[in-house]
Amino acid sequence: MRHSTERLTLRGASLIVNHMVDRRPVVLDRVFRALASEPRREILRRVARERRTVTELAGNFDMSLAAVSKHIRVLEEANLLSHSREGRLHWCRLNPEALDPALASIEALRAFWGKQLDGLERFLASQAAERPEPRSRKRRRVS
Repeated sequence: MRHSTERLTLRGASLIVNHMVDRRPVVLDRVFRALASEPRREILRRVARERRTVTELAGNFDMSLAAVSKHIRVLEEANLLSHSREGRLHWCRLNPEALDPALASIEALRAFWGKQLDGLERFLASQAAERPEPRSRKRRRVS
């Protein structure tokens, strides 16, 4: 993932925009969209162990075969599943390398926010060290 700064000019007004640029933003969007659904994540868990037929996968859910097929289609569009046909059987298999762009994106965000939080921690520690300790006040007893 690369970071870039860009100057946009519209009708004489100039605006500087910082943004993260991924080489394949559409692919990454599809992967995150596919992973956003629990049934799709469960399908991935099931095909991660071994290839499964669409009918086998549908038997694990309280939804129609057509609904499971739609989930499988979303996973295929994200390249998370490969689909093959042997006679009347439709087989699904996990493509684990399709998760690499998502993992790289998450790791980049983790590194960025880790640095930000480390900097905040150093700043707060320096502020605490510079602050004088409060003086203790002795109370007078009134008799």
